Amino acid sequence: MPTTIKPILYRGKFDLAQIAAVLEGLEETIIFMLINRAQFAANKAAYDPDHSGFEGGGERSLFELRLRYHEEMDAVFGRFCVPEERPFTQDLPHPKRRVTLPETGLFLRDFNSINMADEILDAYRKLIPRICLEGDDGQYGSSVEHDVMALQAIARRIHFGSLYVAESKYQSDKAKYRTLIEAQDRKGLLVALTRTEVEEKILKRVEDKVEHIQAEINPEVRRCIPSEEIMAFYRNHIIPLTKEGQVRYFLNRQLEDNFSIPQYAEVPTKY
Repeated sequence: MPTTIKPILYRGKFDLAQIAAVLEGLEETIIFMLINRAQFAANKAAYDPDHSGFEGGGERSLFELRLRYHEEMDAVFGRFCVPEERPFTQDLPHPKRRVTLPETGLFLRDFNSINMADEILDAYRKLIPRICLEGDDGQYGSSVEHDVMALQAIARRIHFGSLYVAESKYQSDKAKYRTLIEAQDRKGLLVALTRTEVEEKILKRVEDKVEHIQAEINPEVRRCIPSEEIMAFYRNHIIPLTKEGQVRYFLNRQLEDNFSIPQYAEVPTKY
Protein backbone atom coordinates (compact mmCIF):
# COMPACT_ATOMS: atom_id res chain seq x y z
CA MET A 1 0.00 0.00 0.00
CA PRO A 2 1.48 3.40 -0.93
CA THR A 3 2.65 5.65 1.89
CA THR A 4 0.83 8.95 2.36
CA ILE A 5 3.12 11.90 1.62
CA LYS A 6 3.64 13.91 4.79
CA PRO A 7 3.54 17.72 4.67
CA ILE A 8 6.84 19.51 5.29
CA LEU A 9 5.08 22.25 7.28
CA TYR A 10 2.86 21.31 10.22
CA ARG A 11 1.34 23.86 12.59
CA GLY A 12 3.81 26.48 11.46
CA LYS A 13 6.90 24.31 11.99
CA PHE A 14 9.00 22.56 9.39
CA ASP A 15 9.43 18.79 9.53
CA LEU A 16 13.18 18.54 8.93
CA ALA A 17 13.02 14.78 8.49
CA GLN A 18 10.45 15.18 5.72
CA ILE A 19 12.50 17.88 3.99
CA ALA A 20 15.52 15.55 4.06
CA ALA A 21 13.36 12.70 2.75
CA VAL A 22 12.20 14.76 -0.23
CA LEU A 23 15.79 15.68 -1.10
CA GLU A 24 16.93 12.08 -0.73
CA GLY A 25 14.10 10.86 -2.95
CA LEU A 26 15.07 13.35 -5.64
CA GLU A 27 18.55 11.82 -5.70
CA GLU A 28 17.10 8.64 -7.14
CA THR A 29 15.01 10.55 -9.66
CA ILE A 30 18.07 12.45 -10.87
CA ILE A 31 20.17 9.30 -11.13
CA PHE A 32 17.52 7.48 -13.18
CA MET A 33 17.09 10.50 -15.48
CA LEU A 34 20.82 10.75 -16.10
CA ILE A 35 21.10 7.02 -16.80
CA ASN A 36 18.30 7.38 -19.36
CA ARG A 37 20.06 10.30 -21.06
CA ALA A 38 23.32 8.32 -21.17
CA GLN A 39 21.70 5.69 -23.41
CA PHE A 40 22.18 8.14 -26.29
CA ALA A 41 25.33 9.71 -27.66
CA ALA A 42 26.37 13.24 -26.74
CA ASN A 43 24.75 14.40 -30.01
CA LYS A 44 26.27 17.85 -30.13
CA ALA A 45 24.10 18.77 -33.12
CA ALA A 46 20.98 18.72 -30.91
CA TYR A 47 22.32 21.86 -29.23
CA ASP A 48 23.30 23.58 -32.48
CA PRO A 49 20.79 26.15 -33.84
CA ASP A 50 21.77 25.20 -37.38
CA HIS A 51 20.52 21.62 -36.96
CA SER A 52 17.13 21.91 -35.27
CA GLY A 53 15.21 20.78 -38.38
CA PHE A 54 12.25 22.58 -36.81
CA GLU A 55 9.95 24.64 -39.00
CA GLY A 56 9.83 28.17 -37.66
CA GLY A 57 12.48 27.36 -35.07
CA GLY A 58 14.52 30.41 -35.89
CA GLU A 59 17.94 30.46 -34.29
CA ARG A 60 17.00 28.11 -31.44
CA SER A 61 18.50 24.63 -31.19
CA LEU A 62 16.33 21.52 -30.99
CA PHE A 63 17.14 21.35 -27.28
CA GLU A 64 16.06 24.96 -26.70
CA LEU A 65 12.84 24.41 -28.63
CA ARG A 66 12.01 21.22 -26.75
CA LEU A 67 12.62 22.95 -23.41
CA ARG A 68 10.51 25.99 -24.33
CA TYR A 69 7.54 24.00 -25.64
CA HIS A 70 7.66 21.69 -22.63
CA GLU A 71 7.75 24.58 -20.17
CA GLU A 72 4.98 26.44 -21.98
CA MET A 73 2.74 23.42 -21.42
CA ASP A 74 3.89 23.15 -17.81
CA ALA A 75 3.14 26.83 -17.25
CA VAL A 76 -0.42 26.50 -18.57
CA PHE A 77 -0.99 23.59 -16.17
CA GLY A 78 0.38 25.63 -13.25
CA ARG A 79 3.68 23.87 -12.58
CA PHE A 80 5.52 27.08 -11.85
CA CYS A 81 3.07 28.13 -9.17
CA VAL A 82 4.98 25.66 -6.99
CA PRO A 83 7.84 27.50 -5.23
CA GLU A 84 10.59 24.99 -6.01
CA GLU A 85 9.57 24.61 -9.66
CA ARG A 86 11.55 27.41 -11.28
CA PRO A 87 11.51 27.69 -15.09
CA PHE A 88 14.43 27.86 -17.48
CA THR A 89 12.35 29.81 -20.01
CA GLN A 90 11.27 33.45 -19.97
CA ASP A 91 7.91 34.94 -21.01
CA LEU A 92 5.83 31.88 -20.23
CA PRO A 93 2.00 31.91 -20.36
CA HIS A 94 -0.06 32.22 -17.18
CA PRO A 95 -1.75 29.15 -15.65
CA LYS A 96 -5.15 28.18 -17.03
CA ARG A 97 -6.13 26.08 -14.04
CA ARG A 98 -6.74 26.88 -10.40
CA VAL A 99 -3.74 25.76 -8.37
CA THR A 100 -4.28 24.97 -4.70
CA LEU A 101 -1.19 24.61 -2.55
CA PRO A 102 -0.65 24.24 1.19
CA GLU A 103 0.95 27.05 3.15
CA THR A 104 4.63 27.22 2.24
CA GLY A 105 6.09 28.88 5.33
CA LEU A 106 8.43 30.82 3.04
CA PHE A 107 9.02 34.54 3.55
CA LEU A 108 9.73 35.48 -0.05
CA ARG A 109 7.85 37.81 -2.37
CA ASP A 110 9.34 36.57 -5.63
CA PHE A 111 10.39 32.94 -5.92
CA ASN A 112 12.39 33.74 -9.04
CA SER A 113 14.79 35.74 -6.88
CA ILE A 114 16.44 32.39 -6.11
CA ASN A 115 16.16 31.00 -9.66
CA MET A 116 19.39 29.16 -10.52
CA ALA A 117 18.26 28.05 -14.00
CA ASP A 118 21.15 29.56 -15.97
CA GLU A 119 23.76 28.05 -13.68
CA ILE A 120 22.01 24.67 -13.68
CA LEU A 121 21.79 24.60 -17.47
CA ASP A 122 25.47 25.47 -17.86
CA ALA A 123 26.51 22.74 -15.41
CA TYR A 124 24.26 20.15 -17.07
CA ARG A 125 25.57 20.87 -20.56
CA LYS A 126 29.10 20.22 -19.29
CA LEU A 127 27.98 16.92 -17.74
CA ILE A 128 26.59 15.44 -20.97
CA PRO A 129 29.95 14.54 -22.59
CA ARG A 130 31.07 13.02 -19.29
CA ILE A 131 28.22 10.49 -19.09
CA CYS A 132 27.37 9.97 -22.78
CA LEU A 133 29.37 8.29 -25.50
CA GLU A 134 31.20 10.71 -27.74
CA GLY A 135 29.76 11.14 -31.21
CA ASP A 136 26.42 11.28 -32.96
CA ASP A 137 23.80 8.53 -33.14
CA GLY A 138 21.13 10.70 -34.77
CA GLN A 139 18.73 10.28 -31.83
CA TYR A 140 18.32 14.00 -31.28
CA GLY A 141 14.65 13.95 -30.31
CA SER A 142 15.11 11.29 -27.64
CA SER A 143 18.24 13.02 -26.35
CA VAL A 144 16.57 16.38 -25.75
CA GLU A 145 13.45 14.71 -24.34
CA HIS A 146 15.59 13.13 -21.61
CA ASP A 147 17.57 16.34 -21.21
CA VAL A 148 14.43 18.23 -20.23
CA MET A 149 13.34 15.60 -17.72
CA ALA A 150 16.80 15.46 -16.14
CA LEU A 151 17.11 19.24 -16.00
CA GLN A 152 13.76 19.69 -14.30
CA ALA A 153 14.58 17.05 -11.69
CA ILE A 154 17.94 18.68 -10.96
CA ALA A 155 16.36 22.12 -10.79
CA ARG A 156 13.65 20.97 -8.42
CA ARG A 157 16.22 19.43 -6.08
CA ILE A 158 18.34 22.59 -6.03
CA HIS A 159 15.45 25.00 -5.56
CA PHE A 160 13.70 22.84 -2.96
CA GLY A 161 16.90 22.80 -0.92
CA SER A 162 17.44 26.51 -1.51
CA LEU A 163 14.01 27.43 -0.15
CA TYR A 164 12.98 24.98 2.54
CA VAL A 165 16.38 24.08 3.97
CA ALA A 166 17.25 27.78 4.19
CA GLU A 167 14.04 28.68 6.02
CA SER A 168 14.42 25.73 8.40
CA LYS A 169 17.97 26.87 9.20
CA TYR A 170 16.66 30.38 9.84
CA GLN A 171 14.02 29.06 12.21
CA SER A 172 16.66 27.07 14.12
CA ASP A 173 18.75 30.20 14.90
CA LYS A 174 16.79 33.35 14.15
CA ALA A 175 19.10 35.77 15.96
CA LYS A 176 22.22 34.67 14.07
CA TYR A 177 20.63 34.65 10.64
CA ARG A 178 18.71 37.88 11.19
CA THR A 179 21.96 39.67 12.05
CA LEU A 180 23.65 38.31 8.92
CA ILE A 181 20.66 39.20 6.75
CA GLU A 182 20.47 42.76 8.06
CA ALA A 183 24.18 43.16 7.31
CA GLN A 184 23.69 41.55 3.88
CA ASP A 185 26.71 39.45 4.80
CA ARG A 186 26.90 36.97 1.91
CA LYS A 187 30.15 35.37 3.07
CA GLY A 188 28.92 35.06 6.65
CA LEU A 189 25.69 33.45 5.48
CA LEU A 190 27.57 30.89 3.40
CA VAL A 191 29.75 29.96 6.37
CA ALA A 192 26.73 29.72 8.69
CA LEU A 193 24.69 27.45 6.42
CA THR A 194 27.50 25.08 5.41
CA ARG A 195 27.39 21.62 7.00
CA THR A 196 30.44 19.77 5.67
CA GLU A 197 29.58 16.51 7.42
CA VAL A 198 26.10 16.50 5.86
CA GLU A 199 27.55 17.19 2.41
CA GLU A 200 29.96 14.25 2.71
CA LYS A 201 27.11 11.99 3.78
CA ILE A 202 25.09 13.04 0.72
CA LEU A 203 28.02 12.41 -1.63
CA LYS A 204 28.62 8.92 -0.25
CA ARG A 205 24.92 8.09 -0.44
CA VAL A 206 24.70 9.27 -4.06
CA GLU A 207 27.76 7.23 -5.05
CA ASP A 208 26.32 4.12 -3.39
CA LYS A 209 22.93 4.63 -5.05
CA VAL A 210 24.42 4.95 -8.54
CA GLU A 211 26.33 1.70 -8.05
CA HIS A 212 23.35 -0.10 -6.52
CA ILE A 213 20.88 1.03 -9.20
CA GLN A 214 23.20 -0.13 -11.98
CA ALA A 215 24.33 -3.36 -10.31
CA GLU A 216 21.84 -5.48 -12.26
CA ILE A 217 22.18 -3.66 -15.59
CA ASN A 218 23.36 -5.79 -18.49
CA PRO A 219 26.12 -3.67 -20.10
CA GLU A 220 25.38 -5.36 -23.41
CA VAL A 221 21.91 -3.81 -23.34
CA ARG A 222 22.19 -0.62 -21.30
CA ARG A 223 25.02 1.84 -20.84
CA CYS A 224 26.16 2.45 -17.26
CA ILE A 225 27.38 5.81 -16.03
CA PRO A 226 30.40 6.19 -13.73
CA SER A 227 29.32 6.75 -10.12
CA GLU A 228 32.24 9.14 -9.65
CA GLU A 229 30.85 11.44 -12.35
CA ILE A 230 27.49 11.77 -10.61
CA MET A 231 29.16 12.22 -7.24
CA ALA A 232 31.38 14.93 -8.77
CA PHE A 233 28.32 16.61 -10.28
CA TYR A 234 26.77 16.76 -6.83
CA ARG A 235 30.00 17.99 -5.23
CA ASN A 236 30.84 20.62 -7.83
CA HIS A 237 27.39 21.79 -8.86
CA ILE A 238 24.26 20.55 -7.09
CA ILE A 239 25.48 21.19 -3.54
CA PRO A 240 27.20 24.55 -4.29
CA LEU A 241 24.21 25.80 -6.30
CA THR A 242 21.84 24.78 -3.51
CA LYS A 243 23.96 26.75 -1.06
CA GLU A 244 24.03 29.75 -3.39
CA GLY A 245 20.25 29.51 -3.62
CA GLN A 246 20.05 29.49 0.17
CA VAL A 247 22.17 32.64 0.34
CA ARG A 248 19.86 34.29 -2.20
CA TYR A 249 16.87 33.24 -0.12
CA PHE A 250 18.33 34.82 3.00
CA LEU A 251 19.27 38.03 1.20
CA ASN A 252 15.73 38.34 -0.17
CA ARG A 253 13.89 37.02 2.88
CA GLN A 254 11.21 39.30 4.32
CA LEU A 255 11.09 39.83 8.08
CA GLU A 256 8.12 38.32 9.86
CA ASP A 257 6.97 41.60 11.39
CA ASN A 258 6.30 43.25 8.03
CA PHE A 259 5.31 40.33 5.84
CA SER A 260 2.37 37.97 5.78
CA ILE A 261 2.74 34.70 3.91
CA PRO A 262 0.32 34.86 0.96
CA GLN A 263 -2.17 32.15 0.19
CA TYR A 264 -1.11 30.36 -2.98
CA ALA A 265 -4.55 29.09 -3.94
CA GLU A 266 -4.57 30.97 -7.23
CA VAL A 267 -1.20 32.23 -8.29
CA PRO A 268 -0.86 34.39 -11.40
CA THR A 269 2.89 33.84 -11.23
CA LYS A 270 5.02 36.29 -13.18
CA TYR A 271 7.74 34.34 -14.94
